[in-house]
Amino acid sequence: MFKSHKKHIMKNSENVIEVENVSMEFYRLNEKVDNLKEFFVRLVKGKLERKTERVLENVSFELKKGESIGLIGHNGAGKSTLLKIISNIYEPTEGSVRTRGVIAPLLNLGAGFDYEATGKENVYLNGAILGYSKKELHKKYQEIVDFSELGDHMNTPLKNYSSGMVARLGFAIAIDVEPSILLVDEILSVGDENFRRKCADKINELREKGVSFVIVSHNMGQIRSLCQKALWIENSQVKGYGEVNQICNEYEAYCKEIKRKSDEEARKKALAENK
Repeated sequence: MFKSHKKHIMKNSENVIEVENVSMEFYRLNEKVDNLKEFFVRLVKGKLERKTERVLENVSFELKKGESIGLIGHNGAGKSTLLKIISNIYEPTEGSVRTRGVIAPLLNLGAGFDYEATGKENVYLNGAILGYSKKELHKKYQEIVDFSELGDHMNTPLKNYSSGMVARLGFAIAIDVEPSILLVDEILSVGDENFRRKCADKINELREKGVSFVIVSHNMGQIRSLCQKALWIENSQVKGYGEVNQICNEYEAYCKEIKRKSDEEARKKALAENK
């Protein structure tokens, strides 16, 4: 759980997120460096070659209290990077992000867990990180256990949990903080069908209470059902932004056209090889 440290004044008093002309660059090494010693030797000798990779280019959108927006696009388009910028994990190379209220980022369920500790111990550890007292966590504990449906497993070390069990515990802890903004990165695709449905129901419940969501998912059905808006990012740039069904329709048509062209190229290549 984070409170925004952005100092910019919101342009619209109804907004909880304002992303304006955000660009992001990362540095990548041109060659593989196997260890830290080799890295520093090359650095000192001036033989460390790197290239700049632009992962986001001039991205803008706004979100009002209680609204949800889905970030869609192919893998590597920059969606998860944008979530990390909004949650203050990354500072953008250019542009600004303004947020209002408490942000709970569900970017990697289970991140920060102690896998040697039990599920119960991890509830108290994570709760302390989120700023809750032991007394407050005593009150919340049973709700977290009930939602995660882990029962007796709460006394088992996390190293013996399946990935789905870790995801259930991570989600149960995160949604109990009652945030203003929830950032969700593909977590609705983990766990079994009942858990995914439960997550979606909880998100709808929080949305009705005025919580705003930014959701990354490749499942267009989830995006359509949970969001009012969609932001389509392709090759690091905004390709579409607006009403969710319109943008999802455009994205799906684009994907079908890409597949049609790929199939046509594969067919031509097969015909040429058979001649």
